[in-house]
Amino acid sequence: MAKKKSSKLAAGAEIRIKPGTPLPEFPNVSIDDWTGMILETKGRGADLQYIIEWDDTTVAMMPQSYQDQCEEQGLFFRMACLPADHVVAAAADNPDA
Repeated sequence: MAKKKSSKLAAGAEIRIKPGTPLPEFPNVSIDDWTGMILETKGRGADLQYIIEWDDTTVAMMPQSYQDQCEEQGLFFRMACLPADHVVAAAADNPDA
């Protein structure tokens, strides 16, 4: 029997966030279509998460209030850790990419 191909994305993959995804720490901040790159993966199976660094385009459109909240709480606004099921490969949205 052939081994099932993993849908896990690797470090360095460019990603896009699925619509309807909030940030875990800031559920009032919509991150629909934010883009970035996977720096690291952690967990496996249903617990798989991606540590993401947002790209410059995403950082430029972030609400200043979100950046300020991150800094107040000692969080780095250029990064996030999200469940794998909220993330897709950027090329999946644009086959020409």
